[in-house]
This record gives sequence, structure tokens and C-alpha cells, in this order.
Amino acid sequence: MPYDQRPKNLNLASIRLPVPALVSILHRASGALIFLLLPVLLWALQQSTEAGGYAGLVNMMDSAWIKLPLLVLIWAFIHHFLAGIRHLTLDMRFGLEIRQARRSSKLVLVAGLLLTLLTGIWLW
Repeated sequence: MPYDQRPKNLNLASIRLPVPALVSILHRASGALIFLLLPVLLWALQQSTEAGGYAGLVNMMDSAWIKLPLLVLIWAFIHHFLAGIRHLTLDMRFGLEIRQARRSSKLVLVAGLLLTLLTGIWLW
């Protein structure tokens, strides 16, 4: 079939990604989120080392408007860590079969959400 006559799907909302692809995309997105929020985390670390800064930081973290983005950041850390371990095992040639890859992807998603939920309960 010539290149010009191949079917094209321009509706991105109708494309169904397999679970391993979703985990891979979320791994990249969580890494980007962690990287972009690194200056804020370093600022918070600096504030916590100053004399009155720690009490102010703890007071600020008591707000629900801060806890929710913090919970998203915690999810990003947990997901990035778990998906990174999954990618490392794939690089070592473990779990390359399609059933194993799907199972490990689902495990990363479920474990990431469960650990984030438990952390959120502990934080709140």
C-alpha cells in the first residue's frame, strides 16, 4: 500500500493505548513534573533549615490547597520510582512477554495509586 493511501486517524481521543504504553507515558510525565517542581522543593528545603522558616513551612503545609498538589507530587515520585524499576527489569530482559508486560504495568498503576492513597491518608 503506498504511503499516501494509508489510513489516517487524526482523532487522538479515539486512540486506545495499551496499558504498558500508558505507564511509559506517565513515567515520562511524572519525571517532567518532578524536574519542573525541583526548584520549589529546594526552596522548601532551604526554608526548613532557617530559624523561623520551619514553623512557617509546617503552617503552610497544613492548608488543603497545598496538600493536594503535594499529593500529586508524591504520586509522581512513587509512580516514577515503580515504573523505573519496571523499565530496569525490562532492560534486563525480564517480563518481555506481552502478558507479563501487561501484568507488570497494571501492578505499577495499582501499587502507585494505593501507595499514594495510603500516603495521603497519613498526611491528612
